[in-house]
Amino acid sequence: MIQLFGTAKCGGTRAAERFFAERGVKIHRVDLKVKPMAKGELQAVAKANGGLSSLFDKDGARAKDKGLHLLSLTDERLLTILLDDALLLRTPIVRSGSQAAVGMAESRWKAFAQEEKERR
Repeated sequence: MIQLFGTAKCGGTRAAERFFAERGVKIHRVDLKVKPMAKGELQAVAKANGGLSSLFDKDGARAKDKGLHLLSLTDERLLTILLDDALLLRTPIVRSGSQAAVGMAESRWKAFAQEEKERR
């Protein structure tokens, strides 16, 4: 099953929900405000997308409010920060098995939707 991580207020998350709904693909939505990603989930998504820095919304308002956009963070420190505050993640995060897409990645979503339909 496809997992969608994001927040209710995130336009990208809502767009991903619409994308899969229009194609009749069921998703499991996880609101990051309610349930943050587990360490293993976060590491798996990072591995599928080129590292933790690809998941960090460095240019977002939350990172700027915390002064994190100015820091050069090690992967170890970044992992701790993202586990402590899931709202620093770039969203939406769409996960299908060992694959994942971060942000608005419709071409990857199409592949995930096709694979999901073939599994049925």
